[in-house]
Amino acid sequence: MIGFTHYLMLAALMFTIGVIGVLIRRNLIVIFMSIELMLNSVNLALVSVSKYIQNVDGQIFVFFVITVAAAEAAVGLAIIISLFRLKQSMHIDEMNELKG
Repeated sequence: MIGFTHYLMLAALMFTIGVIGVLIRRNLIVIFMSIELMLNSVNLALVSVSKYIQNVDGQIFVFFVITVAAAEAAVGLAIIISLFRLKQSMHIDEMNELKG
């Protein structure tokens, strides 16, 4: 049987993979996907803790996190598309200019 600690270990592993992806990779899409993976790992942890303590507040909060993640995905992809049109690259090291 899969227990509470298994879910938390999976969430911690997913979060660690996301952090490593943000720190190591230089492609904007991969960084964006790593951030989404980190958000999903937090959602998994919230749902598992909520189920463990027999309270639905964590599960309700996950719906709000998913809503914010969807809005963040829309805005993030729009920014990535506009940066790609401007620089013709998705490599983060080539995007070093700040214009006002």
